[in-house]
Amino acid sequence: MNATYFLFAFSGLTLSACAPILTAKPVQTVQQLDVAQPSPQALPLNFKLTSLDFPSRGTLNLAQVADGFGCTGGNISPALSWSGVPEGTESLALTLFDPDAPTGSGFWHWVVYNLPARSTSLNAGAGTAGGTLPAGAAQLKHDGGQAGFLGACPPVGDQPHRYVLTLYALSQRLDLPNTVSPAYLGFNLNGITLAKASVTAFYGR
Repeated sequence: MNATYFLFAFSGLTLSACAPILTAKPVQTVQQLDVAQPSPQALPLNFKLTSLDFPSRGTLNLAQVADGFGCTGGNISPALSWSGVPEGTESLALTLFDPDAPTGSGFWHWVVYNLPARSTSLNAGAGTAGGTLPAGAAQLKHDGGQAGFLGACPPVGDQPHRYVLTLYALSQRLDLPNTVSPAYLGFNLNGITLAKASVTAFYGR
């Protein structure tokens, strides 16, 4: 073995001895927000929302549209009734949403919150300007920019839109100003919804 080979071999051993030991760093995971949701098995089957003005899985008829469900009506909110509110309910919230509106995010037609847990109905026109809601209840602005109820007015020629009325039974009252958006209120329903009931009607022009 010549001196040059010995020198290179010795240098390689020395460098390998000085090299840092690389260890794998633990992978950091992003902690997800854990929002408790009600178990489907715990949802009461007898919690129901009904309306003679708003036929479930039916079509809003011309008389209803003329009376306030359409573009030229008086925006008269429908008469509603409900039953089977689950034990532990502290307040109710009600929304009317059109998921088929050509906005990319649907269209909120009506949002009412902090309805009394013991309430069982709303009269026709309760959500209309000048209407009377139960004490303590409040309304947000619909996506047309005004507080209260806004009737159906889909674009001419569209397939009939779905108008989804949903009643939420909540485990607490919502401490929110009436200036927040409907989507913000919807986010705050997470984790406090004990049950919900819906009816869907259709309307096209």
